[in-house]
Amino acid sequence: MLLLILSLLSLRILASTDTLTLHGNETKLINKNYFTALEDPTRNLTINDILKNAGFKTWSSSLPSLKVSNPVIWLKLVLRNKTNQPYIPISINASVIECFDLYIPGKSGEHPVHLSVNNNNKQTLLPKANMINCTLMPDSARTIYLRIESNVPNSIPIEFSSAERYFERYSSKTITFGIFMGIVIIMMFYNLLLFFVVKENSYLYYVAYIIFLGVSQALTRNYGYSLVNPSLYNNYLVPFSRIFFWLSILLFVTEFLQLRNQNKNIFKFTMGLAFLFATPILFIATNNFNFAYGLITVLVSLGCISLLAIGIYMYKKGYKPAKFFMLGWCLFLISVLVSVGRSKGYVPYNDFTADIVLITSTIELVIFSIALADKINFYRSQNIDSQSLALRIARENERLITEQNIMLESKVVERTRELLESNRSLTRLIENLKEAQFQLVETEKMASLGQLTAGIAHEINNPINFVKSNIKPLKLDMDEVFTLLDMYSSLEQAPIEKAKYDDIIKYKENIDLNYIKTEITELLNGIEDGAARTAEIIQSLRAFSRTDEVELKLTDINKTILSTLVILRSSIPYYIEITPVLDKLPMLNCYPGKISQVFMNIIQNGIQAIIEKEEHQKESILIVTKDYPENITIEITDTGVGMTEKVKQKIYDPFFTTKDVGEGTGLGLSIVFGIIEKHQGHIEVTSEPGKGASFLIMLPKTLE
Repeated sequence: MLLLILSLLSLRILASTDTLTLHGNETKLINKNYFTALEDPTRNLTINDILKNAGFKTWSSSLPSLKVSNPVIWLKLVLRNKTNQPYIPISINASVIECFDLYIPGKSGEHPVHLSVNNNNKQTLLPKANMINCTLMPDSARTIYLRIESNVPNSIPIEFSSAERYFERYSSKTITFGIFMGIVIIMMFYNLLLFFVVKENSYLYYVAYIIFLGVSQALTRNYGYSLVNPSLYNNYLVPFSRIFFWLSILLFVTEFLQLRNQNKNIFKFTMGLAFLFATPILFIATNNFNFAYGLITVLVSLGCISLLAIGIYMYKKGYKPAKFFMLGWCLFLISVLVSVGRSKGYVPYNDFTADIVLITSTIELVIFSIALADKINFYRSQNIDSQSLALRIARENERLITEQNIMLESKVVERTRELLESNRSLTRLIENLKEAQFQLVETEKMASLGQLTAGIAHEINNPINFVKSNIKPLKLDMDEVFTLLDMYSSLEQAPIEKAKYDDIIKYKENIDLNYIKTEITELLNGIEDGAARTAEIIQSLRAFSRTDEVELKLTDINKTILSTLVILRSSIPYYIEITPVLDKLPMLNCYPGKISQVFMNIIQNGIQAIIEKEEHQKESILIVTKDYPENITIEITDTGVGMTEKVKQKIYDPFFTTKDVGEGTGLGLSIVFGIIEKHQGHIEVTSEPGKGASFLIMLPKTLE
């Protein structure tokens, strides 16, 4: 029994196809009973290869079809002409075709006759892109070969018509499509007008949906095919029209159903779906047209199912516009299902099923337009209700305001009194804060002054002790000299006595007059040096004491640095080497006392940072000044303990200190920062833990 079934199937497959006989005023759509087919995935087979190829077989579906993996198909059939015309128009309806060629084998030794739509059609907007006139004398039959190529996977409805019947159907289809496009244009302008009146984006997206619906249907029916290159038409215009058609649908549905406000998750899903619909553009840009068309087909299926589910959800939720959307979208889905069933042979191919997309799209446009118009009525009633509610609220507010005015007036008086009292309290608080701030700054000054006083006392004590220690031996030397002078004077008043003269000579030898002269000179030089050092200290102290000056003065920055070092000399441990490397600087307009305070605070911090180290080896503080056209810089670098990044970010904050309690107020560098800002300068710090710190000060020359 199994062998009998297989034998019958084999006979069915090997059975010859029927001859397509065409009579006058007749149109026939070929199905699998009339042709055998051969797939050409490589696109390289020629008619000579086809004539020798025995691989033609019956087709599984009712109509010829192209797939992503098979962009070219060859059809073989026997055509008999029973009309009174020597040609038969062969046309393809509503399909995106890149190449459509007809081959009629000649007699032995003759080349086959080749006809192509790309060679025969004139440039026109009319859809003649998929029609070929097959030359065939009346009452004759010929075997013909059709080659169809397209990157778009779709079914191919091929019609054979008598000449008079073709022109009748052509005119009818043109009129039908013209009516459809007329409705599209009317709906487009109508909704565009509503957009300018209502100013709602759903109308604008609906206009875009209408435009791309008309464009995609026109391109599918090959209107304007002959005006552009076929590759450009099929590989760019058609897929882009479908992509933008679906993007406009998604945007319209999102706005029409108010998904942003109704359901955030559905809104995000719809936007993600719109993003997916834009991805085929990348494959088109890289010339992967077959994959782009396949991806568009998958996304269209996903979009149809998703929008249907969204419509059902919104309808069940009770959102009124979803009712209109469901009605229109279900009609569209029905047309899609009929088109798929027609290509598979489940639904008969006729004028109604061929144009069902146009019919349902027209109804859909009307339904959506009614829905948008109903939305206007909904907005109008909502506006009236809101106005009535606003009027009631306004009257109630007026009553409440009238009742509360008296209470408010009394409360205003009471509140005004409270505000005046609060204002006085705030004024006192601000004055207290200012006084506290002044006291804190004075505390920092006194701390600096205490350090300064200790240093000055030590510095002045050294030269004064030196002077005091020189005065006693100087007095002794002077007494001896004065005694010698008195002895010489006594010789002038009395006769010369040899014994007295010998005593004078002996006394002179005992006191060593030359040594006394040398010692007196050295003692006087020591006194002079001590006095000079004391004067230098006093001068440096005078410069530092001018911290409250309010007038700018021309100052030698190098001398200011050296004066600061004089004051700090006593507080510098023996193991720290201070090295000033001073460039020749012009006189700078500044506040000398405040600049001295900057140098003193930074150098003192450097000394303390070095003292904090557990071990001391080659410790130093390097002070470098440089002259630039617009400013001068002073860089003070120490070899102390350094700072972390966290400490560096806070060193200019008031009251921030890394010292122990009682050892610092935390205002030193804050005051330094304020002084530099007052001079319109800039200060930067570079430091790492264990690698010391470097302060770079920039002072402008243009301060006036």
